[in-house]
Amino acid sequence: MAEPAPRLYLITPPLAAAGDFASLFEAALGAGDIACVLVRTQMLAPSEIKKIIAALAPLAQKHDVAVLVSDPQLAARCDADGVHVSGIGAALDVAVAAMKPDRIVGVGGLSSRHEAMQAGESGADYVMFGGPEQVEDQASVVERTAWWAGIFTLPCVGYARTLDDVGPLAGAGADFIAIGDAVWQHPEGVAAAVEEVMRALATSTAREAIS
Repeated sequence: MAEPAPRLYLITPPLAAAGDFASLFEAALGAGDIACVLVRTQMLAPSEIKKIIAALAPLAQKHDVAVLVSDPQLAARCDADGVHVSGIGAALDVAVAAMKPDRIVGVGGLSSRHEAMQAGESGADYVMFGGPEQVEDQASVVERTAWWAGIFTLPCVGYARTLDDVGPLAGAGADFIAIGDAVWQHPEGVAAAVEEVMRALATSTAREAIS
């Protein structure tokens, strides 16, 4: 029996304001099966960051999409569904203590297999391989995703820099496909980009069923 298709995990650009982005955001949310969105912001005052989350979170919630942010205190103030932190150590420990068991804690920025395993042991709800701020060969992201999916039950997220990366990550066994600029900067618009991702995931699942 074929495994369920991976679900989509959207990552916003670093936002300075919700502004015009809100319409793009809602268009993307309405174009496919999206599990969650990581809202990133530029270095702003906490009050300005809260305004951005307050503008975008209701749009996501309308589509039953979980909203993740980068800081536990921000998550609590904005009633976000959880946090995504980078790397193991104090930040992850604080997030787990503050968020679990009611909210999601995800972790990326993992430089080795050992760090990924430590993240899982520390109580993370998922691990992410690759990411918008990581300079990593895509083949390495696919390889680590396949390694994790073949051994562990904890969900893993594979980051796709381009739409062409979606299929290989799905084939490697990713539970979620994270994607950012490839959606927001798509020449045909964000809805077209999400629809293309959905087709790629459906095709990958169909191939698995045949094999």
